[in-house]
Amino acid sequence: MLYQPVFVEFFEKVKSSIKEGTFAKLTLAKTIGDTDLKNIYIRLHILETGGYNFVFTSRYKTEEIESFHTVDEAFMILSSFIKRPFLTALLFTTEFDLTFKVNKKNVGSLLEQPPTFKNASPVMIELIEKGMV
Repeated sequence: MLYQPVFVEFFEKVKSSIKEGTFAKLTLAKTIGDTDLKNIYIRLHILETGGYNFVFTSRYKTEEIESFHTVDEAFMILSSFIKRPFLTALLFTTEFDLTFKVNKKNVGSLLEQPPTFKNASPVMIELIEKGMV
């Protein structure tokens, strides 16, 4: 699949935005066809034992489901949703917005744009204050 190396690069940007303290949020959007699953929003969650993981909020037509995942699990889960049903993943940071897209020929691309958010997520700020990143 041609988009996978580009998606790996995209996820590396996600991890580096966390290390740099600029992460705001991550979203999967633009589904193929009419699906029950509409969006997945990913944010950071501080663990009681120190460190962080990801909270996935999966929004369906009639409900929302939250699940918690490690960084490695998050990559596997996110990559499983590309083309099934999502065509786009958006990383929002305080330095830039990065959009990952897959076209009909299964080719992935990255588009960097000016940042939407001026501040990192509240959890990101707390992680920085506690010296966890």
